[in-house]
Amino acid sequence: MQLVRAAVLGAACLAAVPASRAADAGLDAAAAGRFAGLALACVHREYPNKIAHVLEGDADVQPPRSLTPVFYGCLDWHSSVHGHWLLARLAREFPDAEFAAAARAALAASFTDEKVAREAAYLQASGRASFERPYGLAWLLQLVAELRSWDDPDARRWAAVLHPLEAEAAARIRDWLPKLAYPIRVGEHSQTAFAFGLIRDWTIESGDAGMRELIDARSRAYYFADVNCPLAYEPSGEDFLSPCLAEADLMRRVLAPPQFAAWLGKFLPGIPRKGSAAWLAPGIVTDRKDPQLAHIDGLNLSRAWMLRGIAAGLPAGDARRPALERAATAHADAALPAVTGEHYEGGHWLGSFAVYLLGGSGRPAGR
Repeated sequence: MQLVRAAVLGAACLAAVPASRAADAGLDAAAAGRFAGLALACVHREYPNKIAHVLEGDADVQPPRSLTPVFYGCLDWHSSVHGHWLLARLAREFPDAEFAAAARAALAASFTDEKVAREAAYLQASGRASFERPYGLAWLLQLVAELRSWDDPDARRWAAVLHPLEAEAAARIRDWLPKLAYPIRVGEHSQTAFAFGLIRDWTIESGDAGMRELIDARSRAYYFADVNCPLAYEPSGEDFLSPCLAEADLMRRVLAPPQFAAWLGKFLPGIPRKGSAAWLAPGIVTDRKDPQLAHIDGLNLSRAWMLRGIAAGLPAGDARRPALERAATAHADAALPAVTGEHYEGGHWLGSFAVYLLGGSGRPAGR
C-alpha cells in the first residue's frame, strides 16, 4: 500500500510540473518508483478480473490464478504481461532503487517452470487459437526481449523459463500472418501495426531473422501503398492506439530514412514543416472512472511515443521533425499527470505506457 500511495502522490507531483517540462523530464528514479508501485499493486491482484475465455466445458470454470497462473493479475491477461514488462524494465534500469527488490521478487514469484507449463497448456487448449492475438502475444515477446537484454543471472533464468510461452507466441504469429489477407486498422487491441512494431523489436533481441523478414514483408504488403491517412477522423471514442500514427511508427522501422521520408509525405501530407504543435490536439478524457473512456489517456501516451518514433525515423534535417516532437510533448503533458492508479479499472495499465514513452522504448539509442 505504501508503494501505491507513493504512485498517486508522485503523479500529483507530475501534475504540478509546468506543461512542456513533464514530458521532457525523462524517466528518473522518482518517476520509476511511482510507476513500479502501480505494477506491484496489480500483477498479483486477482480481482476484479476480465477474462476473455472460451468455455469448452465445466472444467474451464476456474479462477484466473488457476487458468493463467503467471498472468492473472492487472484485470486482464495482456495488462498483466506488460505490467511484468514494466517491472523488468525498471528493475534493470534502476537496480539500486527502493522498489527494485520488490520488483525482482514479484518477477521471481511469477516466472516458475510449473506456472509457465500451466500457462502454456492454457494457450494450447481447444478454442484458444486467437487468444490475445496480436496485442497480448506481442507484449509477451517484448517482455522476453526485455529480459534477454538485461545482463543479470535472474533475468537470464526468467527468460529461459518463459521460453515455452515465447515459442508459442512466435509460432502463432508465424502461422497467422500468411493467412491474414488485410491489416487490422482499429485503435484497440486487435490493431496489427502496433503489434508488428513490438514483434519486430523482439526479433532484433532474439535474433529471429525469419520473423523479422515476415513482419517486414507483411508490413510492406499491407501498408506501403497507403496514402492520405485520415488522421482528422481520429480518435474514435475508445481508442488507445492511433491507426495512422502506429502505421507510420511501424514503417519507420521497415524503411530506410530517405525512403521513409518520401513514404510519410504521401501517407501524412499534413505534417507541418514550420514546427507547430497545433496540427494534432491531444484527446480529451471525460470520465477516468469509465475504463473505456479512460482509453484516451493511453492514446495520448502512445501518440506521444509514436510521434517521437516517426521523428526519429526521418533524416536528421527533415523539416517535419520539430512539429512531430512538439506534438509529442503536448500529448505526453496531457496524459502523464493522469497516471495515478486512482481508478483501477481505467488506469491499471497506464504505468506501462508511461514507462514505454519516458524510457524511449522502440527507438534507436539516442534518437
